Amino acid sequence: MTGAVLAAEAAEAGSTGLLANIAILVLAGFVGFAVISKVPNTLHTPLMSGTNAIHGIVLLGGLIVLGRLENPSVGDAIILVVAIAFGMINVIGGFLVTDRMLGMFKAKPAQKKGDS
Repeated sequence: MTGAVLAAEAAEAGSTGLLANIAILVLAGFVGFAVISKVPNTLHTPLMSGTNAIHGIVLLGGLIVLGRLENPSVGDAIILVVAIAFGMINVIGGFLVTDRMLGMFKAKPAQKKGDS
């Protein structure tokens, strides 16, 4: 009887923890959207550089964890590969956006008088 009670309590605690984690994820999404929507355009490039650095750390961490797991389950391997792929997409996209924004500040080549 005691084992069944402990199992029920553990299952209830696990579902409560999952629900709390989902609630935190949703609230973090709303807060992130509210903060990012108020960032002026002039700060976009420096912030993008910072997030590129953070995602680079995430990529490195994911690769290290994936390499150090001796017998990863299929679920763990899939989650790590998806995290690495999304991090890489973020890094590449961030560099492309930053390069495009910095390109807007470059001087355009002067045209010759004979060219139209």
